[in-house]
Amino acid sequence: MKWQGGRRSGNVEDRRGMSGGQKLTLGGIGGVIVLIIGFLMGGDPSEILNQVQNQASPATQQGPVESTPEEDRLIEFSDVVLASTEDVWGRLFQENGKSYPIAKMAIYREGTETGGCGFGQKAFGPFYCPGDQTIYLDLSFNRELSNRFGAKGEFALAYVIAHEIGHHIQNVFGVLNKTNAMRAQMSEREYNKISVMTELQADFYAGVWAHYATQLSDVKLTADDIMEGMRAAAAVGDDHIQEQSTGRSNPESFTHGTSEQRAYWFKKGYESGDLNAGNTFNDPSLQ
Repeated sequence: MKWQGGRRSGNVEDRRGMSGGQKLTLGGIGGVIVLIIGFLMGGDPSEILNQVQNQASPATQQGPVESTPEEDRLIEFSDVVLASTEDVWGRLFQENGKSYPIAKMAIYREGTETGGCGFGQKAFGPFYCPGDQTIYLDLSFNRELSNRFGAKGEFALAYVIAHEIGHHIQNVFGVLNKTNAMRAQMSEREYNKISVMTELQADFYAGVWAHYATQLSDVKLTADDIMEGMRAAAAVGDDHIQEQSTGRSNPESFTHGTSEQRAYWFKKGYESGDLNAGNTFNDPSLQ
């Protein structure tokens, strides 16, 4: 993956100098599941926030930013990848007679306030907040990808960012509003299926970005990068994470899709590059 020297978005806010604290009390298996869901990446963070109990009000203070060469590199990398998504989606929207609304990214440590999604925490993993159209990312998640989930290589983090941008695309298209409205009308088991469809479509959009990235942006991808993306998608499948954490998986509790499904939809987006091919909500296999 070639990205060094590429255009930087400039829409990345560095919040690492802001320290925030919030009490998070989660008991028993329920608490474990909430944290597991958080690490699955993506979706409406309110799905996690609504389950969190006994949270204290956060306190935030501004301080000097202490960085490391690794963090500096990850911030530059994330900035270039975000710029690449802007270039790709900007062109695709333009070709369809529309203007692409830019998403922002906030880099933080441990916890941070969001613009409409409550207090974001490291335990939630990377997430997109529709309220302020911002991706929230704690850089330590890059180590989680490699060490905990086994998703190695630079493209693994690029896939994560592209997946969250996929949720931004869904927000722009009005998909997130519709799926969130369904939540109050369904049982948890029924809504989990909608959540899976939503996440898999975000994986598909990540694949669409990868399809056009080399052609339309400064990020240049190889076949090996795409394989890394598929492995990263598989690494954060519900079944893989649940089995890794508890020794078994429960399909009825899946909210993001299996490893096979996530890799499949990312690959489908990459191979087709066709926005019309990503309607997961009408796919019979997901009903």
